Amino acid sequence: MESQAIRTTASSTRLHMVKKGMIAGFPIMLGYLPIALTYGVLASRTGMTNLELTLMSVLVFAGAAQFLAVGMVATGTGMIEIIIATFVLNFRHFVMSLSFVNRLKKVALRAKIPLTLGLTDETFTMSALYRNEAKEKYGSLFYASLILTAYLSWVGGSYLGGVLGDVMPSKLSDSMGVALYAMFIGLLIPSVKKDFKIAGIAVLAMLINFICQFWGMSQGWAIVMGTVLAGFSGIWILEDEGETE
Repeated sequence: MESQAIRTTASSTRLHMVKKGMIAGFPIMLGYLPIALTYGVLASRTGMTNLELTLMSVLVFAGAAQFLAVGMVATGTGMIEIIIATFVLNFRHFVMSLSFVNRLKKVALRAKIPLTLGLTDETFTMSALYRNEAKEKYGSLFYASLILTAYLSWVGGSYLGGVLGDVMPSKLSDSMGVALYAMFIGLLIPSVKKDFKIAGIAVLAMLINFICQFWGMSQGWAIVMGTVLAGFSGIWILEDEGETE
């Protein structure tokens, strides 16, 4: 009887952590669904099949990178340019993964590695708000359910967007292309509010992109050059926080 009670307690603890993770991931799900729908519609309009655009969400799971890739596909950009551009854009995920793994000191390595594959800006931020769960028993279940809630909503929303893209009037779906630019502006504004110099880096990226295309470079490589060169300029433009304190 005692061993059965212990098993019941352990099971309820696991279930509690899963439920808690789903609740923490619910706000992310609400934010992901409309963006994923928009992505699915736009990807469908570029000629991608529903299977292709859904597989991109399954394998990539990075909203900004997927929007960027769709925009580049629409302009006929080559595969190599798309891979380099998305790699540079998502390079921050390496830093986020290291920080995330460092917080989960009591979680087994076999659980840490799969969890890092589900990190996005939103799931990383939410996991940072729930630091104490990393110290609790079955804490890995909390983070796994949080990430899966966000992941499934993104993949499901992408699929539904692809379905809507096939039946939606072309004028309406084409007008949703504005969402691509609105999303990147939305990602930029919070950073600009913290440090206005970031706006200068964004402007520099646009200028480099314009100059490269003016010199006859393809749009795909122009995006890559603008992203890489403007990104590296931040090393000198942005002050080291340690030096300003």
